[in-house]
Amino acid sequence: WYQRRVREAVVSTQSTGILHKMAAKSPVRSCGYSLTNDILCFTTDKAMSQPCFIKFYDLRDKDQVITNSPFRDIQVDDSKVNRMIWGTVEDYVITGHENGQICQYDWKSGERLRVDHSHESLIKDLQLSKDRTMLISASKDTTAKLFDAKTFHFLKSYKTDRPVNSAAISPIKHHILLGGGQEAMEVTTSHAKSGKFEARFFHLIFEEEIGRVKGHFGPINTLAFHPNGKQYSSGAEDGYVRIHDFDQSYYDFEYDF
Repeated sequence: WYQRRVREAVVSTQSTGILHKMAAKSPVRSCGYSLTNDILCFTTDKAMSQPCFIKFYDLRDKDQVITNSPFRDIQVDDSKVNRMIWGTVEDYVITGHENGQICQYDWKSGERLRVDHSHESLIKDLQLSKDRTMLISASKDTTAKLFDAKTFHFLKSYKTDRPVNSAAISPIKHHILLGGGQEAMEVTTSHAKSGKFEARFFHLIFEEEIGRVKGHFGPINTLAFHPNGKQYSSGAEDGYVRIHDFDQSYYDFEYDF
């Protein structure tokens, strides 16, 4: 239902025709639909003499889309939003910021409900667990952190020796999957091995690394588990998407404690 370049567009999946465009005055960084698909949210960069905004459109009100008039416009002054996802329920969105903050915003009132300062640098990714109760964050500060998605209560931290660009939670095992690597601008000057581009598995509870998967020769930018938990996909700076099936040894593995 959506297509994003520098502008935001709502498209028809049946005709693949653009229904309407909501023009933004600066680059659009993230977007997403509410659980009911009634509310569209997207965020814009602090750029081109424009502040960072979180914008909300009620798609049941065609006038908002036609006139490009969001019913809620939240200006973010302290640090621009780099990632945005909808929260556990439809009452709020979760944002990851350039300075490492993770925030909760009530889209009905525009109020910022919670702020977490656990990370020290840019938030690269935010994902929820299958039941939407846990939040995993990935940061340039070389860590991923696990939180209660509603209260932001800190749960676990997964430490690496490289920027973490993406993190995902297995829907069937107590596993966390991390990906990242050396900065993309430095990739051409290093060997794939030294760039540390493997996908890394950590135990969700014990925070220890339990495995690695090689293959990419550029930083991993995005990771996702299949909803059934039997495979995962990774997309990297090398231009490839790799789809991995888990063999029987993965299901048989038991953490020794």
